[in-house]
Amino acid sequence: MPVTKTAKRALRSSKRKESLNKIRMSKLEISIKSAKKTKIKKNIEKAISLVDRASKEKTIHKNKASRIKSQLSKLYSLSKVSK
Repeated sequence: MPVTKTAKRALRSSKRKESLNKIRMSKLEISIKSAKKTKIKKNIEKAISLVDRASKEKTIHKNKASRIKSQLSKLYSLSKVSK
């Protein structure tokens, strides 16, 4: 356990950030899975939006975000062509 005052404060902060990041990541993963499975425009756009938010808040790295967005945009173009 932390001893100093600042270490205790840092621990509280990291616990809060961890819980928020877990929530963001679980929402993101669920959204990406549903977008890949259904290939519906609405789901793909929602997943891209969540990826952007997670990247902005530094939950995921910006390069990972761009890779995911690229994969999702390919799905979008495929769904457009097939319908």
